[in-house]
Amino acid sequence: MARIRLLSGVLTVGVWTMLSRVLGFVREILILSLIGPGPLMDAFVAAFRLPNMFRRFFAEGAFNSAFVPIFSKKVEDRDAALEFARNALAWLTLATLTLTALGMIFMPGLVWITAAGFSGDERFDLTVDYGRVMFPYIFFMSLAALFSGALNATGRFAVAAAAPVLLNILIVGSLTIAHLTNGVLIAWLIWTVPVAGVAQLALTWWAASKAIGPLSLRFPKVSPDVALLLKTAIPAALATGVMQINLVVGQLVASRFEGAVSWLFAADRLYQLPLGVIGIAVGIVLLPELSRRLQAGDTEGGQSALSRASEFALFLTVPAAVALVVVPLPLVSVLFERGETNADDAAAIAVATAIYGLGLPAFVMQKIQQPLFFARHDTRSPFYYALAAMVLNAALAFGLAPSLAWMAPAIATSASAWAMVVMLWLGSLRMGEVARFDTRLRSRIWRILAASALMGGVLWALNVVLASSLGTPGLRYLALAALIFGGAASYFVFAHGLRAMRFSELRSAIRRG
Repeated sequence: MARIRLLSGVLTVGVWTMLSRVLGFVREILILSLIGPGPLMDAFVAAFRLPNMFRRFFAEGAFNSAFVPIFSKKVEDRDAALEFARNALAWLTLATLTLTALGMIFMPGLVWITAAGFSGDERFDLTVDYGRVMFPYIFFMSLAALFSGALNATGRFAVAAAAPVLLNILIVGSLTIAHLTNGVLIAWLIWTVPVAGVAQLALTWWAASKAIGPLSLRFPKVSPDVALLLKTAIPAALATGVMQINLVVGQLVASRFEGAVSWLFAADRLYQLPLGVIGIAVGIVLLPELSRRLQAGDTEGGQSALSRASEFALFLTVPAAVALVVVPLPLVSVLFERGETNADDAAAIAVATAIYGLGLPAFVMQKIQQPLFFARHDTRSPFYYALAAMVLNAALAFGLAPSLAWMAPAIATSASAWAMVVMLWLGSLRMGEVARFDTRLRSRIWRILAASALMGGVLWALNVVLASSLGTPGLRYLALAALIFGGAASYFVFAHGLRAMRFSELRSAIRRG
């Protein structure tokens, strides 16, 4: 039953995340087509990244990584769980209101710290103005993240996973209306962000109140649970937000080159699709499952949960990474090259996509390894590993920039992700059997790698055959679909033949999910 529950949760989160990411592609296609790489988009990306960075730290990162394990252990006692959730909500509200106010007041300083290359040109003032409009998004999304964590801990994954879809729906709608009515596109875009935050907060608050009871605001109180929450949340902020910090470091370097911030942002959207659907989905479901297993002393069950989650993630992540490395240009040119985004922009985005693709398995494995520590309330170890990874990322990004220009941040991000995985793995060795991959997974990893390599060869051949069609306006979408489905079909055939995953297992997994 535990395996079925784990897979069901992963599939639920994965499906909604897939929908969100697909709509995100539509969103980025509209932004790149109607606004395009340049000062306006660079400023929007830099401003939008600020609330998202802090959200990952204080809500989805620090707060939820500490909140979910504690709340999961109280779920059986409804009154205790509700009391803890209300108190956590009070403290989070106080913290994020303070942060929002400070961020809006000191926005020029935040922009200078995260995009110093904008200083002296129009992008700096634009980013400050856009940032003050969008920064309140962190308040709404931080509270929504707490409600989502409570829903996930009770096994209700659908609403929490569906909430991010609202942002993309509203942005796509607003840009479409602005375009059709000759409105100011960038104004519609930036004002839609806080509106979407309100909508996401309302949805998750309603669902969490139905699931565990009324979650009204009150004056925050100090309690042993809150003390434990704060003690574990601070180091968790850096441990789970390392990717965001690395992206900001990359932006700091890229801001020296006009258009580079937009290129890296577009490439980031491509690799975030498999990362969100697979890695984040697995991590969200795995944390409460491991917390319950460790609380019950079920080492064998914990090992099985970790191994099946890793197997499922690697089975889908490795071929996705191979595809991003082998055929990035067809993906980018068909999806993004139109309107204000030209062939040179597409070529730059494709290079960044391939580099990020090399780090994709590492990004996903981090999401699986970190719950091992968080479930034990150990956020200090991932904190130290994240600190080392950030130092490596910064050294590579700034050190390689003189010779590799805007590509340096992408290389640094992927390299530091692999360093983080190695450190997490070495740190987990002391945990015993629960942190070890079981025999089944160890035998299948090499088969997954082999099937992915063979699929890469098929993708390369299909790209050669479809090259002319991929460049023809009337045929490019069909050609890209043929490329994607041809590669996917070949991978599943190779995986079945090499016994990396049988068709019967896939059918059973989907049916149970």
